[in-house]
Amino acid sequence: MNLEVNAIFQIAGIGIIIAMIHTVLKQMGKEDMAHWVTVIGFVVVLFMVVRLLDNLLQEIKTIFLFH
Repeated sequence: MNLEVNAIFQIAGIGIIIAMIHTVLKQMGKEDMAHWVTVIGFVVVLFMVVRLLDNLLQEIKTIFLFH
């Protein structure tokens, strides 16, 4: 249970940091960089979620296939 809560806080923290960087870059007039930062943050979070889903599916596999 602790791992899932920690992962949720990590994802939320990344989202908050990316939102702040995006806002600062947009205010500076660097909208292209702001969009790239957002895309990179999305990809990082996507990889984290895929890793967590892989762990979940492995756990389900071990429970139902008795390995």
